[in-house]
Amino acid sequence: MLHLVLVQPNHPAALGWDALLLFPLELPVILLALVALRPGRLEKAIRAILVSVLLLIVVLKTADFGMFTALTRGFNPVADLPLIEAGLRLANGAVGPFLTVAGVIAALVVLVGVAIALWWATGVWARVSVGRVPNRVALVTAILFGGLASAEIGQAMGRWTLPTPVPGAAFTARVAVERTLMVRDTLANLRQFAEAAAQDRFADRTGLLNEIDRDVLVVFVESYGRASLDTPLYAATHRATLHAAEARLEALGLAMRSGILAAPTRGGQSWLSHATFANGLWVADQTSYGAVLASGRRTLFHMAQASGFHTAAVMPQITLDWPESDLMGFETVLAAKDLGYEGLPFNWVTMPDQFTFAAMDRALRSGPDDRHRFIQIALGSSHAPWLPVPELVDWDAIGNGEIFNPMAAAGDPPDVVWRDQDRVRDQYRKAIDYALNVVFDYAARQADAPPLIFVLGDHQAASFVALDERPDVPMHVIGPDHLVERVAEWGWTDGLIPDAGAAPRPMNAMRDLILETFSSPVEGNGS
Repeated sequence: MLHLVLVQPNHPAALGWDALLLFPLELPVILLALVALRPGRLEKAIRAILVSVLLLIVVLKTADFGMFTALTRGFNPVADLPLIEAGLRLANGAVGPFLTVAGVIAALVVLVGVAIALWWATGVWARVSVGRVPNRVALVTAILFGGLASAEIGQAMGRWTLPTPVPGAAFTARVAVERTLMVRDTLANLRQFAEAAAQDRFADRTGLLNEIDRDVLVVFVESYGRASLDTPLYAATHRATLHAAEARLEALGLAMRSGILAAPTRGGQSWLSHATFANGLWVADQTSYGAVLASGRRTLFHMAQASGFHTAAVMPQITLDWPESDLMGFETVLAAKDLGYEGLPFNWVTMPDQFTFAAMDRALRSGPDDRHRFIQIALGSSHAPWLPVPELVDWDAIGNGEIFNPMAAAGDPPDVVWRDQDRVRDQYRKAIDYALNVVFDYAARQADAPPLIFVLGDHQAASFVALDERPDVPMHVIGPDHLVERVAEWGWTDGLIPDAGAAPRPMNAMRDLILETFSSPVEGNGS
């Protein structure tokens, strides 16, 4: 029992029968220490502490496994606790409340079972009686094995190199050490982040964004990553869509430039990319997200609002209260309930992207307000579970969205499709293609009076879907030539397909880059 707990993998790549062959260096430490204990209150207290620590590490390794599967990174005990609720809501949308609750209950039952089994196992070894002298020998040997385990941990973490190979690994103890250091470093980083958030060279600058003479749309395409350009399974479809859209938009007189950004997250947590783009700070976890909101940092949308734009966020996937939006610079927030969709949901996705654009036009761009708009739109149709995938309809026939009902009820449910990873990837391919076609079709319809549109992915899909470990996402700038030409100084490629050799620009650079590019120069320094 102790061996199984100690060799439990925390990464999908390590999940195999060969994991059972690992010799955990912690095992002799634990067994010999238990044998050396004398029965009594101290023995029970030490066992209780040991079981609690092992149970905590079991939970941490399980959380690691889930995070590596979904987000291609380990679990941060400080930053990632809020993701538990988000994960449960996503599971509820994907497989339904019954299976979600059943899964939670099953997990708790397993956890209690492991705790009971560990208490029993440690009790078996604590009852072993070997005499006073062998007891001392056991204790000394346990200490020696503890030193060996510590040496192996230091080598695995790159702190030193041992002269000879160690016959085993102290993997579980290393997970505990790494998570302890992660908590310490996260708290330290938060203090540094708060200091960085207070420094902003644009805070008191005038003339920001005054070179823009029209509406601006910042469009996040859910799960649109570099895999669409480079992974053969997707590139054949998505590159064809980009080429066709480029030719169409160019024929309509629109200019385009494209580049690559490095996003702060992979596989999920779109809001981290939204915050990184808007704040100009690297927001890579939930803790830093909370810190940047509390910092008073002025976002791109605060700057736009101060420059006379009507700022807004169109967020079709927001179904609960969103009090954080008050700190983001949005004058208007249109969540799911505000967009007027009366059709059926597409599983977890509340409405098709095409309806989102149509509702945005009705609510914001066709109103009596004569100010230019600066709007963030977070599309949802290409969010997992990627089914069913809508189809483009006549824009004039969209109405209240009921036209999409037959599509929302079509095809197999997620719990069937997600049994086959190849089917999941094919659904992802179709969903991204739909989202791209909606964006470019919308841009084409606006060609007579085009807004300035920034189109970018929020993050790559999970690695088992994207088949790409990089955090990179494409970004496209579409609009009239006199504005898009300003982007030439960014070194980006003409058209909708970025240069394959282009170095990714960090997403947090975009706020300052946009402010600098589309604002009047500061007198005296020419910039």
